[in-house]
Amino acid sequence: MIKSIALFVSTVTTSYTLLANTDVTGSAGGELRYFLQDPLYETQERAYGSAFLSPETYTEWNDGEDSLLFKPFFRVDQYDEERTHFDVRELQWLHVSDTWETKVGVGKVFWGQTESIHLVDIINQTDTVESVDGEDKLGQPMVNFSYFSDFGTFSAFVLPYFRERTFASADGRLRPPLAVGDALYESDSEQSHVDYALRWQSTISDWEVGLSYFSGTSREPELVTNINEEGVPEILPYYAQISQVGVDLLTVYGSWLLKFESIYREGQSEDFAAVVTGFEYTTEGIFGTQYGLGILSEYQFDERDDNFFALGQNDLMVGLRFTVNDVDGTEVLMGYVQDLDVSSTSSAFIEASSRISPNWRWQLDGYFFSSDDVDDTFYYMRRDDHLKFTLEYFF
Repeated sequence: MIKSIALFVSTVTTSYTLLANTDVTGSAGGELRYFLQDPLYETQERAYGSAFLSPETYTEWNDGEDSLLFKPFFRVDQYDEERTHFDVRELQWLHVSDTWETKVGVGKVFWGQTESIHLVDIINQTDTVESVDGEDKLGQPMVNFSYFSDFGTFSAFVLPYFRERTFASADGRLRPPLAVGDALYESDSEQSHVDYALRWQSTISDWEVGLSYFSGTSREPELVTNINEEGVPEILPYYAQISQVGVDLLTVYGSWLLKFESIYREGQSEDFAAVVTGFEYTTEGIFGTQYGLGILSEYQFDERDDNFFALGQNDLMVGLRFTVNDVDGTEVLMGYVQDLDVSSTSSAFIEASSRISPNWRWQLDGYFFSSDDVDDTFYYMRRDDHLKFTLEYFF
């Protein structure tokens, strides 16, 4: 009886401690996407409204050595049923020690340094229905162990489950001519194939250096055309088994940021190398004001010629980053990408955001595409120029 009472008291005490150390934050908001041209396909619309909710729960115990983060995400879209979706972005237990840490659950990992394309970033799957820029990612089931030493950080990842890339439905915009169907896999284990990744990151002199290796199911599918049982053509994503090595570099030289990413991948329809490299120069107090201005430029190279997702085969990106340096964090980023092989193929973007109050924030994004080359990815998005306005509340 005494043991039962002691166990009960211990359980209540532990539960109270966890609740006392739990923070609940997050955001919710609405979004309007307006397309500047009439759609290519009759099932599509000009304007799409949606709402989203992204709460975040964080708790820690054992004097901060253990913590649990839970971050779900939900969006409901006016027309695109594939964009109405729920995802667990993160649900991860973290244990830290003096020289190592381990993470178990569903997490997000970002690798890379460049602005226009993130070549080495391969752990998480891209959530393409969220945004065309590829910045949004699905949560990835993983076991991660990292060791910290004077020689850098060594990280190992075991990825026991694969997440398929999300695509717009037939009613959605920013898609190929046909809606994307069910996935095909090279591995007989399909989504249950166990992937592995390694990364070493360190500072050498003035350089931030990252070396990475990945073996498993490619996060970037190849699209194949198929005729289904009803005789209707369809596009299917094919996920091959690949191995990839990557390197990323960053250095600060006065007002200059020099960036570099490169990968070599084997296992898809062709082995290939890809490179993105460039700079960002920032100056503060332009024209005697508090404003800051950054000038960006990056060169993109990819050996592949006929992959739908190989955007930067021989392209040049130039851009400007304008910061107001005010309490609202007002910032504007503009960029233009030109295909150096086909003069008619280009794209441009603008990203602007600012806080209205401590709890409210607005963001305006614009994406514009131009191509008359039927073999180019942007040819299928040539009528998908759009503005995206987001109003978000943080709690």
